[in-house]
Amino acid sequence: MSETLVIRCPACGVANRVPRDKIDQGLEPMCGRCKTPLPVSIETRPLTVTDATFSAEVERSPVPVLVDAWAGWCGPCKMIAPVIDELAAEMAGRVRVAKLNVDENPLTAARFDLRSIPTLLLFKGGREADRIVGVQPKSEISRRLERLLA
Repeated sequence: MSETLVIRCPACGVANRVPRDKIDQGLEPMCGRCKTPLPVSIETRPLTVTDATFSAEVERSPVPVLVDAWAGWCGPCKMIAPVIDELAAEMAGRVRVAKLNVDENPLTAARFDLRSIPTLLLFKGGREADRIVGVQPKSEISRRLERLLA
């Protein structure tokens, strides 16, 4: 069975499921609601979220979201950053990866009671489904993401 991507329509905002093999065949996906051509570029790098964009980008996402809560002065956050970038590329289309700077976005940090960083929040259906505190190996983060996708 082909991997399915979820692509949001830029015109009407509807989330469309598109089989990856159709894109690989060179077919142009169209929105099921408004028939606007869908962008075939998939987010392969983490998206930056803020207090203002968190709800729209994370809580209303049609696919599960991994949020990396970090700060610029945090050594462990810098250690895990390349792993987060790799996961964003590897799971593009199935999982959205976002980064939240807790120093610049205190409202969201307080809302989710982020007391230690790095903290990885895993969202599914707009709600926090899992939380990973501290630096963990890529294999453990991947395992927890795959469990979320099941």
